[in-house]
Amino acid sequence: MINVGIIGFGKMGRIRAQAIEETDQAKIVSVYDNNPKACFDGYVSSNTPNEIISNTKIDAVFICTPNYLNMPLTIQALKAGKHVFCEKPPAFNSKEMQEIIIVEKMSCKKLMYGFNHRHHSSIVQMKNIIDSGEYGKILWMRGRYGKSVDQNFFKTWRSKRETAGGGILLDQGIHMLDLFIMFGGGFDTVKADVSSLYWEQEIEDNVFAIYKNINTGVVASLHSTMTQWRHLFSLELFLERGYMVLNGLNTSSGTYGDEILSIAKNRTTAPAATWEDEEHITFHANSSWQSEISHFFEYIATDSKVKIGNSQEALELMILIDLTYKEGTHING
Repeated sequence: MINVGIIGFGKMGRIRAQAIEETDQAKIVSVYDNNPKACFDGYVSSNTPNEIISNTKIDAVFICTPNYLNMPLTIQALKAGKHVFCEKPPAFNSKEMQEIIIVEKMSCKKLMYGFNHRHHSSIVQMKNIIDSGEYGKILWMRGRYGKSVDQNFFKTWRSKRETAGGGILLDQGIHMLDLFIMFGGGFDTVKADVSSLYWEQEIEDNVFAIYKNINTGVVASLHSTMTQWRHLFSLELFLERGYMVLNGLNTSSGTYGDEILSIAKNRTTAPAATWEDEEHITFHANSSWQSEISHFFEYIATDSKVKIGNSQEALELMILIDLTYKEGTHING
């Protein structure tokens, strides 16, 4: 049994706690949150993050804190000899990620990042189809991920560059970019518009970006937005011999619609594939949280290399995010 401590017991901390309980692979020893009104759901609470990190009974630390704390707490926990599971974003930029990797290598402990979208059953099925080769190679991808916010959002840490590191790109867009990399490999060039179209804040509310892999020719189009007045998740993959379109996503908020995967092979002669040619699969449950954490605990129990959500993948992702911010045209107002 792996003994766990959770730093940050807000929404994400509670989601992780429930998933940990459902795996039967670990025991929660203590939790911490800086909110004096926080409810700890019967768990033993610590007074500071240091108490959890220095607790000799704890094997692994879950970091579910505001973004600006992710890097320092990860480094501190690794140096203390703890395995670490950290929520996204892993850092504010690729330079910080490289610093984390140096400490990780010295610690010889497991470090995994929370990109649960990879573990949705629909995404897993899409990846299996791609790996089978039945539909040929990926030609292009298009991802749209948007949500609606109001003025209350800008009273939180997520709306400040100092504490969030960025806007919608580091909040939601990072998940779509992670899926792009998983499906299509890395990308070499970026053309982007990073802007505050509506809210006129210090963080971006919209990102439009085009990514290209020079070697494979794969192109990916991203729109990540917080001015999507109707929550939306849409991921489209078009391959040599067919396509897959995922609309909707089972999330904790329940506001992105039913998670429906449409699959069809293309036609070599006219007319093109029609709606009647498609297979539609609806996914009613979201087991991504449990699946992701089970992988983490398995890596610890078997002392095996972290294969999904590892630091090298996080570095590649942060390099791409750096390029997006660098190449983007920043418009305020």
